[in-house]
Amino acid sequence: MAYDPENIFAKILKGEIPCDKVFENDYALAFNDINPQAPVHTLVIPKGEYISMADFSVNASEELVTGFFRAVGETARQLGLEEGGYRLIANTGENAHQEVPHLHFHILSGRPLGPMLSF
Repeated sequence: MAYDPENIFAKILKGEIPCDKVFENDYALAFNDINPQAPVHTLVIPKGEYISMADFSVNASEELVTGFFRAVGETARQLGLEEGGYRLIANTGENAHQEVPHLHFHILSGRPLGPMLSF
């Protein structure tokens, strides 16, 4: 699958669509989800054209991989989530219900989140 430069996160990175920014550095942009599933629901996206974790882990530079994961941690720190805890989720592909074809991590917190999956 080729990267779609018209996906919503690509447009947010280009400044074509506004976001409620939480954190930004050279490697990542973090912003609040427009449809939150928890009291804190922030998305962190890498600055680059990466569809999924599979794509990112193979094709991103070591500097970007390191910078991106540090940005995820810094976002959680700035949100004050370390003491109470938080959940990180990155969906990859159809079976995981990935809705936007741009790698993104969800940071969820603010209440007990329950079990990971319900079967």
